[in-house]
Amino acid sequence: MASQVDEILKLMHQPARIRNIGICAHIDHGKTTMTDSLLAGAGMISEELAGKLLVMDFHADEQERGITIDSANVNMLHEFEGEKYLINLIDTPGHVDFGGEVTRAMRACDGAVVLVDAVEAMMPQTETVLRQALRERVKPVLFINKVDRLIRELKLTPDGMQDRFLKIIADINNFIKGIAPPEFGNKWQLSVQEGSVGFGSAIHKWALSFPYMKKIDMSFADILKAYEEGKENEIRKRARLHEVILNMAIRHLPNPLEAQKYRVPKIWPGDLESEDGKSLLNCDSKGNAAFVVTKIVIDEHAGEVAGGRLFSGTLKRGQEVYMNQAKQWTKIQQVNLYRGPQRLIVDEVVSGNIVGVVGLKGVFAGETVSSQPIEPFEALKHLFEPVVTISIEAKKASDLPKLVEVLKKVGKEDPTVKVEINEETGEHLLSGMGELHLEVIANRIKTEKGVDVTTSTPIVDYRETVQSASDVFEGRTPNKHNVFFVALEPLEPAVYDAIIAGEIREGRIKKKDEELWKKLEACGIPTKESRQYKDIYRGSVFLDKTKGIVHIGEVLEMCIDAFEQLVNGAPLAKEPAIRLKVSFVDTKLHEDAIHRGPAQVMPAMRDALTDAFMNASPTLYEPLQILQLESEVRYMGEISKVIQNRRGQLIAVDQEGEHLTIKARLPVNETFGLAADLRGATEGRANYFIVDQLFQRIPQELQQKIIRQIRQRKGLEVEK
Repeated sequence: MASQVDEILKLMHQPARIRNIGICAHIDHGKTTMTDSLLAGAGMISEELAGKLLVMDFHADEQERGITIDSANVNMLHEFEGEKYLINLIDTPGHVDFGGEVTRAMRACDGAVVLVDAVEAMMPQTETVLRQALRERVKPVLFINKVDRLIRELKLTPDGMQDRFLKIIADINNFIKGIAPPEFGNKWQLSVQEGSVGFGSAIHKWALSFPYMKKIDMSFADILKAYEEGKENEIRKRARLHEVILNMAIRHLPNPLEAQKYRVPKIWPGDLESEDGKSLLNCDSKGNAAFVVTKIVIDEHAGEVAGGRLFSGTLKRGQEVYMNQAKQWTKIQQVNLYRGPQRLIVDEVVSGNIVGVVGLKGVFAGETVSSQPIEPFEALKHLFEPVVTISIEAKKASDLPKLVEVLKKVGKEDPTVKVEINEETGEHLLSGMGELHLEVIANRIKTEKGVDVTTSTPIVDYRETVQSASDVFEGRTPNKHNVFFVALEPLEPAVYDAIIAGEIREGRIKKKDEELWKKLEACGIPTKESRQYKDIYRGSVFLDKTKGIVHIGEVLEMCIDAFEQLVNGAPLAKEPAIRLKVSFVDTKLHEDAIHRGPAQVMPAMRDALTDAFMNASPTLYEPLQILQLESEVRYMGEISKVIQNRRGQLIAVDQEGEHLTIKARLPVNETFGLAADLRGATEGRANYFIVDQLFQRIPQELQQKIIRQIRQRKGLEVEK
């Protein structure tokens, strides 16, 4: 063990021999089973137990449910062509409710091993994890798993197996071409001949790639024969899974020196010509330390352990570091390497590695930690927003302070959960991706954190927006000395789509942002107007169209604060707003700064924005999910009935033999209890997965009813 750690510490200083990789796939396609085999190959667990231990699922609820919920890190060694390499590996979840874990893991990785079940082929979550990887400029390789199912269940011939593999590869290559940045669409195509595709069975611990088959002189006919004779263990001895997968990762996935040259310009908005920019591009261990926190685990002994990627510089125990978004200095207590659930304390860690840091008080996932203040990395943007909320209460009043502490920790450990703590009313709200997500969190609060809680039935988070342009409205400050004029209209779809896709960065805009102006102009925004953008926040924008106002710089930030407050809770029902374009058109300001403080500016701006919003045909949107349902053809009628009874629509129906695939659009409000209904209607033979999430206008006849219900629930005044 000690010699392994020494070896890791030595390799950590040689970025050309490092690979930071994530294992990702659709749920149940075999990621954690495969990771066990990789650990066994690296000598970290016994080979006999690999695939049974599921080392990376170290939470009790992960073992009980048989799914990965948290991403888990491990640093391991592998020998390839006579050289030792350091593999920093992250095993990620496949269930869509835990997609945030995948997004955060991808920030730390340069490459991804994407697993696909040979029978199920490309599934909704395969697309989602690939989209998350490509958005972060993470290069994929492919492992087609569960080949034993093709032999045992589908009874395919070697030619039939080959045809199936080629179809899966073609589908994934087409997807990569459509989603990857243009310069990588062709470059990152997967190729059997070149060896960026592997085939095998994680449960039986064997894998092959085309170069490896040639090397050991083995064909698919040999595999078939071994299974027919019950000698699958023989394959494992000749074609060891860990060797094929890790060889493929080393040969085809980039090291940090290569990857950071094209990843940093995408994920770091700072000046690439500056000293910090050059250190980041070159993965320079002598530069300013820049560590991005991608995961926080609360350890009962060590406290908060921040896992993440060190992009430049060196981190040491006792070092003073700066948290750039929290804007505070703190001291590192420990630096760690990972071995699944265990952490090894080391003296220092250098750039290009995935490591753990203890002592960053108040840190959160997505924070940029550096030895000197630096421009923070891009915010981690999740594909789906939390749209389901439950209220959670402690059963015993004496547990209330403990619950508040636990909820603060939960919000840190899983940033896709939104935690609202109202200390006045004692109401605590948890918002997540779906029923399962919230159920898992509530269960962990009970079992792991030791607080007995009760939860309400889930409620859906709606969105508010406008359908037309408003007139110009004025807001007067309480002291009557200042007046603000604003107008409001729906945001152009092209700009909104670019914000949601992450092409246009959210945040307050600095004086000159040429890149943003170009993107806005590409979306059809006139040159002059593109320069008036001052804030992009949660899918809405704020423009400063005022001219020649002397003290505008002193009030603009407060006006933007008021705009962000409106977006966080709009007038119809205090639900978040989307797709708003706010134009600040004019203002009359008092000469004396004492008369235009926050207590004057904020209420005046809020009043003007509220009036403009209510004048612009306000409406309520509800979240919808696009679901993919898998079942047998004979249940088509029953499944259609279940969907239609829940205000759903069928989008597409595909039939392959007796297998049925349905795509349907369903309001999130109607998805509660869907799994039980489907089980009942199909004798337990139907599964569904979330493919996408969108917001759509609620039918007119339901608008007022739902607005009244939300206002009543929130204790707001309800119109008669």
